[in-house]
Amino acid sequence: MSILIGTTLLLAGCSKQQTLQAIFQKNTPHQAYARQLQQAGLDRRPAGRAWLAAAAQALRDSLVVALPFTETGYFRPERPGAASYRFGVRAGEQVHITLTLAPGANARVFLDAFEAVPGQQPTPLASADTLLLDFRYRVENDGQHLLRVQPELLAAGRYTLRVLREPGLSVFPVQGRNDAAAASFWGADRDGGARRHEGIDIFAPRGTPAIAATAGIITRTGETPLGGRVVWLSAADNAGHLYYAHLDKQLVQAGQRVRAGDTLGLVGNTGNARTTNPHLHFGVYRSGLGAVDPLPFVRRASAGAPLPTGTDRRGEFVRLRAASQLHATPSANDQLAVVPLRPQLPLLVLGQQGSTLRVQTPAGEVGYVLAQAVVGASAKPLRRLVLPNATELRSWPGAEAPADGALAARTAAVVLGQTEGYSLLLGAQGETGWALL
Repeated sequence: MSILIGTTLLLAGCSKQQTLQAIFQKNTPHQAYARQLQQAGLDRRPAGRAWLAAAAQALRDSLVVALPFTETGYFRPERPGAASYRFGVRAGEQVHITLTLAPGANARVFLDAFEAVPGQQPTPLASADTLLLDFRYRVENDGQHLLRVQPELLAAGRYTLRVLREPGLSVFPVQGRNDAAAASFWGADRDGGARRHEGIDIFAPRGTPAIAATAGIITRTGETPLGGRVVWLSAADNAGHLYYAHLDKQLVQAGQRVRAGDTLGLVGNTGNARTTNPHLHFGVYRSGLGAVDPLPFVRRASAGAPLPTGTDRRGEFVRLRAASQLHATPSANDQLAVVPLRPQLPLLVLGQQGSTLRVQTPAGEVGYVLAQAVVGASAKPLRRLVLPNATELRSWPGAEAPADGALAARTAAVVLGQTEGYSLLLGAQGETGWALL
C-alpha cells in the first residue's frame, strides 16, 4: 500500500498545473494518468485495476439526466469509482460544465465529455483536469452526450457538479430581443405545405438593428423574391453561414469583416413578408447539411438547477424504509429500474440531486432513490452486539475485498446493514467495514 500511496501523491502533484484539454486533443489528462498507472505497474494491483475498470464501465453504463442539472457528490477513497451521466443535446447549443471541490478537498479530478452513438465507442469531445473545473463546448449534432467524472486514486472529498445548456452563438441576432420574441419556428408549413420554414422569425419594430450573432465575414448581400433584402454572414468560429432576411435596409457589403454585435441591417418585412409585421427571418446553414434549426444557437441559457436542500448525506450509509428499486434517472416516475433493493441493504450516498440521492449498493451498482425513502443506517441500526472474537473489517462484502482494519474481541458494534451473509459493522470509534458473523 505504501508504494500505491507514494505514486498517487506523485501523480497528484500534477493537479497544480491547472491544465485544460481542448476539443479533440490527442491525449486527454485521463488517458495520461492511466498510462502513468500502467508504467508504474499499478494496473496490476487491486486498486489500479479497479480504477481502470471503473473508467471503462462508466462509458458502458451511465445514469440518465436532463439539462440543466446540479448534483453534489462525494469521492470514496477506499473503492475507486467513476460517475457518468447521459443527457440529450441539440446541434448548435453549447454545454457548460463546472465542477467545484469543497474546501479541504485536494484531489485531481478528470472530466471527460463524449458523444454517445448506439453501437459505437463513445467519441471524445472535451476534457479537463483542474482544481476548479469549468469549460464549454459547442454541440455539432443532435444526439446523446456522456459526461464521466473520475478522481485520482485515493481521492476523497465533496464536490458540486453543474451542467448547463447555453446558446452556441455569443449574441442574439436582433438588438434588445431574445428568443421570447421568436415565432414561426423551424419546420413550420409554408405555401400550403409545399415547403418548410428553414429558420425562425424574430419580431421587432421596423428599424430595429439586426446584428452579427458572431464574428465573421459578409459573403453576400442582395434582394430575392422570398427573402427580400438579405445578408449572409460566414461565421469565423465555424458555426456555419448565418442568413438574415426581410431586412428594411442593409448596412454592410460583401467582403466586409464584422465583429459580434455589429449592425448588419434593420428589421423590416421585405420579400414575401410584405403582409406580415416586421421581423427578422434568421437561418443557419452548415456545410454538407444545408439548413439546420437555428433555435439552439440562440436560445437563452438554461437557469441552473438549484442545489439540493435538506440533510447532507454524502458519504453516509442509509437504508430504505421499505423494499424499492434503484433507478437510472433522478425522476421517481422513470421506467429505467436497475435493480430491486431490500430494506436490509446498506446504501452508500455518493451524491444528491434535487429530492433524490445517488447511491451505491454493496455490489457496486449505482443509481437513484428518493431522499425521503431512506433512514440513516447509524441512527437506526439493524441490531447492536458485542463481538465475541476479534473481527476483520473488509472494504466490501466479498472474500477478495482488502481488509481495512479490525475490531477487538468483546468490542461493542452496531450492524448497519446486511447482504450475501456479510454484515456492515460500525465500531465505537467510527470504524466501518464488512464482516462475516
